[in-house]
Amino acid sequence: MDPVNDIGKEAPAIRREQLRRYLAERVGHAKLLLVAEAAGYQGCKFTGLAMTSERQLLAAGPMDDVYFEGGKRRTSRESVKPAGFNEPTATVVWRTLLASGLRGREWVNWNTFAWHPFDDGALTNRTPTRQELEAGAPVLQRFLALFPGVPVVTVGEKARGKLEELGVQALAAVRHPAYGGAAEFGRGIERLLEARRR
Repeated sequence: MDPVNDIGKEAPAIRREQLRRYLAERVGHAKLLLVAEAAGYQGCKFTGLAMTSERQLLAAGPMDDVYFEGGKRRTSRESVKPAGFNEPTATVVWRTLLASGLRGREWVNWNTFAWHPFDDGALTNRTPTRQELEAGAPVLQRFLALFPGVPVVTVGEKARGKLEELGVQALAAVRHPAYGGAAEFGRGIERLLEARRR
């Protein structure tokens, strides 16, 4: 729990439940796994879902089941971010995949390190250390085991390297959309999906 930025003690339970629903609705339906590096403070830290931000969930409303069915909740304090956090990577990923023709349950977002690594305060991001990636590897492997045979696409070099270390054969590697990589990420996804349709 983040006592400064979370809405209260219930915040971790809300995030766990949102993640449970998100994954449960994709088991047996997913056609692609998108695995990036680590949870970010503007996305997964407050939603529980990799590459998904509060503004996306809040805009979706309870009847919109692109993310998961039923109610969606923020877990950050309104006083910290009145409209909820908005992660640029999350926006690019969801917009690109939905525009490609995939439906919300046909892919799953995840991270090689499922938690949020930070530096000077909880509202920062940093690259996970080698030790953190090693400690997170069993969770990554359990995630992959939920989706046997579903092709993996790595998002960014850290994810590609970690999955390679684990002996996971990725279908493709695409550029991470951060730091000016949105267009290249989009082209990579487009090429990948076009090749799969042939």
